[in-house]
Amino acid sequence: MSDVVAASQVFLDNPATTVDEALEFISAKAVELGIATDAAATLAAFKAREAQGTTGMQAGFAIPHAKSDAIVKAAVLVVKFAHDVAWESMDRQPIRVAVALCIPEAEAGTTHLKILSNVALLLMDDAFCSTVKTFDDPAVIAAAVNEGVTQ
Repeated sequence: MSDVVAASQVFLDNPATTVDEALEFISAKAVELGIATDAAATLAAFKAREAQGTTGMQAGFAIPHAKSDAIVKAAVLVVKFAHDVAWESMDRQPIRVAVALCIPEAEAGTTHLKILSNVALLLMDDAFCSTVKTFDDPAVIAAAVNEGVTQ
């Protein structure tokens, strides 16, 4: 699997304070970057997944993910928020970083599961979490994600 995050897919100081604002931003950026063709359909896929149970993990991270025919290539977007986002999480802590998965519907059982499991493992790595939270260089963050996700 090639790199799933380019520096252009890492966003810093995002002003979102709610899950809806965060998912709207991610969906719009997915279209701007050519990852998806329809922001509304992508947003609907993110919201449908969130309705099944929160994607807020722990230590300030969330892993929202969308599977949709509107998504044309598998990719990960990383969004660091300027403020705490009121996102239900496993440890009841606010979210400061979203590692968002955009997956074509046709890759739902393959690419999706591989990327999701690798990102979940990354979030258990203190060094990875520290790198993402500490650095404000999109290239450094993208490299850290790619190193763990593409193994």
